[in-house]
Amino acid sequence: MKKLNLGKLNGPLLVFGGIYSNLQALEALVKIADQKNIPASNIICTGDIVAYCAQPEACVQMIRVLGIHSIAGNVEIQISTGQEDCACDFVNGGRCDTFSKQWYPFAKNALSKSSIDWMARLPEFLEFEYAKRKIAVVHGSYHHTSEFIFESTEWAVKQKNFDDLQCEVILAGHCGLPFSQSEKGKLWLNSGVIGMPANDGTPKVWYMILDDQNEMLSYQHLPLDYDHQEANRQMIAKDLTPAYAETLLSGIWDNCEILPPAETAAQGNALHFL
Repeated sequence: MKKLNLGKLNGPLLVFGGIYSNLQALEALVKIADQKNIPASNIICTGDIVAYCAQPEACVQMIRVLGIHSIAGNVEIQISTGQEDCACDFVNGGRCDTFSKQWYPFAKNALSKSSIDWMARLPEFLEFEYAKRKIAVVHGSYHHTSEFIFESTEWAVKQKNFDDLQCEVILAGHCGLPFSQSEKGKLWLNSGVIGMPANDGTPKVWYMILDDQNEMLSYQHLPLDYDHQEANRQMIAKDLTPAYAETLLSGIWDNCEILPPAETAAQGNALHFL
């Protein structure tokens, strides 16, 4: 397992995941970082730079050029090791699994050798000190890159990650839905993703800002508006999965195969965070 220690970070952090080859969303997020004067050294991506949408190479190049910290999601691991599937842990033979047989070869073929080589060098985990806390960054979980961990996932599963990582805060990705959950002095944060909506009936996508004012950790889940219509047009022009292209507009996932009952029941309910 490749782990990178970033040392001690200070000031606001911008955390996001799942770009999914959605260049329009990434460009909008970079503008937010510029407006908030957050340097690339304080921006963290939880992986899956590449996936469903139309511009994988441009997204990788933007992350590389800006110097944004990123871990490898399952897609980066699979592509960089020459695998023929995304290893997303979808239901075998389900709709997501079927769709992946279209978008994964497209993404793989669209990437330059330089980008694939860069993916191969990405760490699987990050760790750093922030606001007097030890923080770890994982994609799905410490134990399985493609593990889906949701808010409704039992705490014991999350606690095992804290125990094995020996940290107090985990920044995670992969599941596609933003949430925060704390128990017994531990804090699990998932920023959500910027490449696809959160199945809440709106085209907004999600990211997080962490702050360390007075050496106290605080965080906000924030929605991101971007040119989702252009992202949709790009997908249609590349003849990519129509269901995913439609999700960019509707904010509703084609199916809930990966979701537990609680998250399935919340489909179409617009997300709000205090």
